[in-house]
Amino acid sequence: MQYVIGIDGGTESLRAGVFDLNGHPLAFASTVYKTDFPHPAWAEQNPADWWNAVGSSVRKAVKEAGISTDSIIGLAADTTCCSVVALDENGNALRPALIWMDVRSAKETELVLATGDAALKVNSNGAGPVSAEWMIPKALWIARNEPEIFKKAATICEYQDYINYHLTGRMVASINNAAVRWHYRVSDGGYATSLVEKLGIPSLADKWPKDIVRLGETIGGLTAKAAEHLGLKVGIPVAQGGADAFIAMIGMGVVKPGALAFITGSSHLHLGLSAKPFHGKGIWGTYEDGVMPGLHTVEGGQTSTGSVINWFKNMLGDSVSYETLNAEAAALPPGADGLIVQEHFQGNRTPHTDPLSRGAITGLSLKHGRGHIFRAIIEGVAFGTEAIFKAMRANGYVPDEFRICGGATRSDLWMQIHADVSGIPLTLTEVADAPALGSAILAAVAAGHYKTIEDAASAMVKVTRRIEPDMAMHEQYKPLFAAYERAYPALRSISG
Repeated sequence: MQYVIGIDGGTESLRAGVFDLNGHPLAFASTVYKTDFPHPAWAEQNPADWWNAVGSSVRKAVKEAGISTDSIIGLAADTTCCSVVALDENGNALRPALIWMDVRSAKETELVLATGDAALKVNSNGAGPVSAEWMIPKALWIARNEPEIFKKAATICEYQDYINYHLTGRMVASINNAAVRWHYRVSDGGYATSLVEKLGIPSLADKWPKDIVRLGETIGGLTAKAAEHLGLKVGIPVAQGGADAFIAMIGMGVVKPGALAFITGSSHLHLGLSAKPFHGKGIWGTYEDGVMPGLHTVEGGQTSTGSVINWFKNMLGDSVSYETLNAEAAALPPGADGLIVQEHFQGNRTPHTDPLSRGAITGLSLKHGRGHIFRAIIEGVAFGTEAIFKAMRANGYVPDEFRICGGATRSDLWMQIHADVSGIPLTLTEVADAPALGSAILAAVAAGHYKTIEDAASAMVKVTRRIEPDMAMHEQYKPLFAAYERAYPALRSISG
């Protein structure tokens, strides 16, 4: 028997999974790391914690699987996207990483948009706004506020590239991150050099990795130092991965036009493939070759979803379980007796792309209890998702299948509310950890067991369940969704 390892570097922890070549998981292991919030809208992590977590999680997963390291033929990692790192010439971090949810560069986004550069068409067809989560605004913030760090940095890249460098000794960028967050376009000559020149930081293009590697291609073999750290054999092929949510598309079998991947967790992402490029208001993309060669990826996203659920649960303390909250919420009618939640606790990705928008709970009365608020948060997240689907439909993108994975799948109530609000069926696949499976699929391709990503996904992804919408409930949610849509402009005038 032969096996592959899929590594999933998430927001709160790094998880490693051992898979056989049919996509069956043998074992998972996780290692948590800390996020610091030095100021409002800031979020930082220590890259050394990521590397330590790789070694810890892989060792634990292989031990739990009870297999020989001789049987492992490949590995790949996905990570959070837009977790920007400034590295010295030895690949060591010069400062804490600005992770994806860090939106301190809101002012810099205005400067980026003001350039009017053609590369910005992936932001609502050039109308913007530009997201403060993305690579160039964050790099510009470092250049403007920490010029010595920017000048000293030999490389400015992402979590993904940092991990792959320490695994293989080779500094490369993923076509996925570069295409979806760095404005890299093969048809336009590669990196957006004109954009960074207009911003007065032309050296940024020189600090990005010189080589771009496609998903599933081999970056290199595991170095002796990395092999010792992970407890594996030297030379095991390391495949190129990418941003966790986009790799989850592969782990859900969304590798052809017509299907949409709905990835849930601390945030939600909504990702689909199209045979043709298109750009429009309220969506991100499409990104050329960002996942599959020759195809274009469209994106919607919500910055804070499961993280809002977690925030509320933490305030209640350990004495209240998620099971209790789900039961209390399920006993309530749609609308939670008059509550509307805007889930923009860390800003809005799409359709507004507004880093300054904030969360709100409106309609509170003394009648409302914890179950009401819990249900209203779930509904608010579902309304945010429907706002994204509405923007996609307005731009002519109407997928025929929705596949869901991640944290929301642990709650039947949450999945049903998503289906009811949008009036669409949701399909579940066997392995809930789609990013880890997606990485394992890429590892299997790099190892030569499968010829293409499509072949590997077809063999390793299994559909198990379908959630049908209750169309009567869908009708009840329509006026509530309209109220949710009215909340943003009203609340935005308050938040400034």
